[in-house]
Amino acid sequence: MTIYTSRTEVPIHEKWNVADIYTDLSQWEQDYEIIEKMAEKLKQYDGEIQDGNTLYQYLKQREELSFLFNKVYAYAMLKVDEDTRETTAQSFLDLAKQLSVKVSASTSFFMPYLLSLDEETLTEYITAEEGLKYFEEDLLESFRYKPHVLSKEQEEVLSQLGEALSAPSHTFGMINNTDIKFGEVTGDNGDCIELTRGMYSKLIEDEDREKRREAYKAYYQPYVQLKNSIASTLSAAIKNNVTMAKIRHYPSALEKALFGDQVPKEVYENLIVSTKNNIAPLHRYTRIRKEKLQLDELRQYDMSVPLVKGVKPVIPYNEAYELMCKALSPLGEEYISILNEFKDARYIDVRETPGKRSGAYNLGVYGVHPFILLNHQDDLDSLFTLVHECGHGVHSKLSSNHQPQITARYSIFVAEVASTVNEVLLINYLLNNEKDDEIRKHLLNHFIDQFKGTFFTQVMFAEFEKKTHEMAEKGQPLNVEVFNQTYESLFREYNGDEIVFDDEVKFGWSRIPHFYRPFYVYKYATGFASAIHLATKILEGDQFTLNSYLEFLKSGSSDYPLELLKKTGVDLTTPYPIENSLKRFGELVEEFSKL
Repeated sequence: MTIYTSRTEVPIHEKWNVADIYTDLSQWEQDYEIIEKMAEKLKQYDGEIQDGNTLYQYLKQREELSFLFNKVYAYAMLKVDEDTRETTAQSFLDLAKQLSVKVSASTSFFMPYLLSLDEETLTEYITAEEGLKYFEEDLLESFRYKPHVLSKEQEEVLSQLGEALSAPSHTFGMINNTDIKFGEVTGDNGDCIELTRGMYSKLIEDEDREKRREAYKAYYQPYVQLKNSIASTLSAAIKNNVTMAKIRHYPSALEKALFGDQVPKEVYENLIVSTKNNIAPLHRYTRIRKEKLQLDELRQYDMSVPLVKGVKPVIPYNEAYELMCKALSPLGEEYISILNEFKDARYIDVRETPGKRSGAYNLGVYGVHPFILLNHQDDLDSLFTLVHECGHGVHSKLSSNHQPQITARYSIFVAEVASTVNEVLLINYLLNNEKDDEIRKHLLNHFIDQFKGTFFTQVMFAEFEKKTHEMAEKGQPLNVEVFNQTYESLFREYNGDEIVFDDEVKFGWSRIPHFYRPFYVYKYATGFASAIHLATKILEGDQFTLNSYLEFLKSGSSDYPLELLKKTGVDLTTPYPIENSLKRFGELVEEFSKL
């Protein structure tokens, strides 16, 4: 694999083309100035909306502003992510962030105004002004929040508390991303060097057990040292969530978090109950791991090392792309033609270069196209990442092509469905076409570990959030001891009795950024379960599922997430999708044990 020392060395066809948004900075600056003027114009509607036509003019201009602002912000963000050291790009992103504040300030009057209307008046406005039909569902959706919106004066006070209420999340971010210094590990030449996150992800999979143990201890060292500070921060975040739910008259913090997607709390609770009722295959896999590694004691730092040694397939990017297109061919010709367009028209930024943002993502820009960031390493993980992000990308592309701007962006709740369907189709294709038993075992091991991380671990996290919020709602204390006891109890319940506990295990709660975005992680598990069902049906040749799934990808947010999934045959208000995916996990473990 070629290692690039600068972005200029990367072939042009492996770099995304941000000129599709703006061909030069003067266009960006021109739109920036237009948005500033539009924001000032929108501000003048405060107190002036008295009829349907004025309401329509305001909403129409706000949507036009939103369209331009998304382009301005996306362009600046993509340029920064190409090289985060580049100060010019950073200054443009800072300007875009400042513009965001101006836009928010100019439109902040609207929601209190809208909810001050009675529904009859709003209906009269919509009847009188034909253009409002386009905005009707969005306007009426806002009325769902009416019982949870306070008086104008109280809302103004709460808006001023916004920065203070986000302080726990911000503080943890500073601790986790900036202040934390990991312990030391032994380098290849025998010297002691400070551990980094990138090194940890590699060392925790190392075949040398002592290297894994050393990395594990070094990784957890700062979290244990800062346990009281982080516990205080997490406790404050949870109490803020609980307090805001009470102030806004929600029955609980959980129900407040589920309200936007109209997800009943029974869906959340069913996910936890069904998973725990079908936990036996996960415990069996843990026993297989202990036997395969030939260990007297299985510890947490043994849980990530691949069980099949010496198998590391090299998959160059072009080969990975061909494999993806073959694996996803059951989704039809239109789907594959979109994938070919992604590559040919340079929607993807492929290679790792100095200063480039790490990780991977898909960013859909309405009216342009998706942009996909990769840091491709020519290995199996990178193949799965490519397939995953292209799933998001096609979802963005189809929703943008088939939905108006107002409903083109899909909910986070359904986002992981499209990416995971692709991964299931890929693993099926690779297993069906691989003759080497060692590589087949490696592929199965990879998918089982992915299933464990995306489903079981996220459900465990979801239950931790539920339990700790319920404690806060009852006025019970939240501190290091409470967090440790709760996390350790759940970890043992989910992972079984085979693991011998190091003291660090119970501090697992202290390193999870998602806990500062309440009741978010369960969406990974519901999305994964939905995808398992859909991919299985598609591979069985079920034409209804294929057609309804492709319609789902075109649907954006034109309906509530649960309703969109029901149209594909996935009903998350019943236990079936969760139980079915857990059955599939059991089959994977059975197949792996036989191999």
